Amino acid sequence: LRGFIEALGVPQARIPSGTEARTGLFRSLLASRRVLVVLDNARDSAHARPLLPGAGESVVVVTSRERMHGLVTTEGARPLTLDVLTEQESTGLLVRRLGGRIAAEPAAAAEIVAATGRLPLALAVVAARVADHPSFSLQVFAAELRPAGALLHALEDGDARRILSWSALALTDGAARLFRLLGLHPGPDLTLDAAAALAGAPEPAVRPLLRELTRLHLLTEHSPGRYLFHDLLRAYAADLVRTSEPPAERGDALERLYDHFLHRAHAAAVLVQPQWPAVTPVPRLPANSGEHVRDADTALAWFAAEHQVLLRTVAQAERHGFEAYSWQLAWALTAYLAPHGLWQDQRVVQETALAAAERAGDPAGQAMACRLLARAESRLGDLGAAESRLRRSLDLYARLGDANGQAQTLHNYVELCYTDGRLAEALRHGDDALRLYRLSGNRDGEARTLNAIGWLHAAGGDYERAIESCSQALERQRHAGDRNGQAATLDSLGFAYHHLARHDRAVTSYEEAVALFRASADRYHEAETLVRLGETLLATGDARRAEDVWRRAAVIFDALGDPEADSVRERLALVREP
Repeated sequence: LRGFIEALGVPQARIPSGTEARTGLFRSLLASRRVLVVLDNARDSAHARPLLPGAGESVVVVTSRERMHGLVTTEGARPLTLDVLTEQESTGLLVRRLGGRIAAEPAAAAEIVAATGRLPLALAVVAARVADHPSFSLQVFAAELRPAGALLHALEDGDARRILSWSALALTDGAARLFRLLGLHPGPDLTLDAAAALAGAPEPAVRPLLRELTRLHLLTEHSPGRYLFHDLLRAYAADLVRTSEPPAERGDALERLYDHFLHRAHAAAVLVQPQWPAVTPVPRLPANSGEHVRDADTALAWFAAEHQVLLRTVAQAERHGFEAYSWQLAWALTAYLAPHGLWQDQRVVQETALAAAERAGDPAGQAMACRLLARAESRLGDLGAAESRLRRSLDLYARLGDANGQAQTLHNYVELCYTDGRLAEALRHGDDALRLYRLSGNRDGEARTLNAIGWLHAAGGDYERAIESCSQALERQRHAGDRNGQAATLDSLGFAYHHLARHDRAVTSYEEAVALFRASADRYHEAETLVRLGETLLATGDARRAEDVWRRAAVIFDALGDPEADSVRERLALVREP
């Protein structure tokens, strides 16, 4: 106020001493003027309010890390939330600072833009460092920014920590602690219940702390109930928690987080795949009192929302020495990854799970991870590696005396041998799996293996025997309510009926299989069945419907990133040829 009043021509001796009196004088001086007042980096509404003009034609621009709801509510301010720069704006900033060096190395420039998160401060600091070394390649500076946490260290010259601390110092003690602990979250985004798990506090107590963090732009609520860090702020929070929280508190917070994810994912997996024999998870921590999902549809929606978070959590838990949480969470995540055909993710997550179980010396975890990893490798075409994993899994389950685990592994071996064209060996493994499922009393597994055996008979040309085996499987699966199992068996029946030229029965079986696969969110197998349905429709002369279902299959394979989409499009092209 003193500075403004002096700038408006009032001698120091005439400037009153009290804030209220100075505010009154300031407003009277502006009443007859047209002045632009810029209040940069205001702490909050109360900080800015004494500097607002009264009546008149003046305009005020206030910048702040705070959302300034008070000014919006009582002063009629119009909020404008600024995002980071666009990619084009970021590149333009670098061009203005560095000229032709950007055009000479566009890939390195794009990597620098991505690494800085398109934050103006970060871009300006990195540009200054590049300008200081005109003989260095841009690739050198891009490489400096690749390691985790490198951006924060690279910005030391720009006083980044001090600037970030302005927001952190404005936090209440509870919000400041939560901000630090959120630096432990693997990302990319988080929810209220995960934040509550990290804090070890009930959700109602954590909700206002998240609001405080978003009000100060330390977090962004990028979609309802989901919060996102800017990469620089994530690195800053991670640095704070590492230097400010004792190791024991960090470990406890991580355990609470992993416990939270494991038990929610386990409950969701059992709902999505009720016929799968479930692992027994690590006992739930007493503080873990959150609600679980209650039906298969909400479980699938939860997996879809948390998919990327769970992938990162599996890796982080293994890295921090929480091996049981890592491999058990990887098992639960399979209930979402496998039906969606996300085999690359499944391979990565099960490789991590296997490393965790090996480090823990846990043979049950190793057997499970080997089996699930083998299925991913088989689907990705690496049959040699998959077979080696399955043999190891069988050996581990045999040592454990786990007949059910051996049966599951043999069932997966059936699929591998079929893919490799070894039908006789596949049937032997199927018969062994059927015997072990019966020995362990797993009727769901027995039914699924009956279907697998039926498929093998169909692949060998014995369609009547295939229908007999699959019909037994379907009867048991309908009685048990195994939607996904029924879908797979109906697909097998459709295949057998098609090759017996019983096309109406084939179409009916395929269409019911497609509906059940869709109902259980098994998009990969839905697409496979659509391809076979199209073949049957084409055989009946209904080329128009065949094209329609093949287009649907191609859309699904494209969404899954599966190369099978190309072969489906080849079928479409052949049908369209005159």
